[in-house]
Amino acid sequence: MQALIVEFRIHTPHIDAFEAAIVENARASREDEPGCRQFDVCRDPVDPSVFFLYELYDDEAAIQAHLQSPHFLQMNAATADWVSAKTVWRRERIAP
Repeated sequence: MQALIVEFRIHTPHIDAFEAAIVENARASREDEPGCRQFDVCRDPVDPSVFFLYELYDDEAAIQAHLQSPHFLQMNAATADWVSAKTVWRRERIAP
């Protein structure tokens, strides 16, 4: 299983709109992508501009399907100017 961990820093005026967009993207990923096993959206309790995603996919093909999905492409384009920083880590899940 493949994990994506993504951290976003969002410009303050767009925090609420980004939250709505990323929550909808996570829902669509879980419900519409057979290879998406988990998609958690978290936010820093001290700094509300920092979002943290934890996503699990069956394999690399499922990640690529996610990155080409209409809901991801729409969300990514709509929120691009709201993001001040984005870091993506790829990991292989070994347990459980």
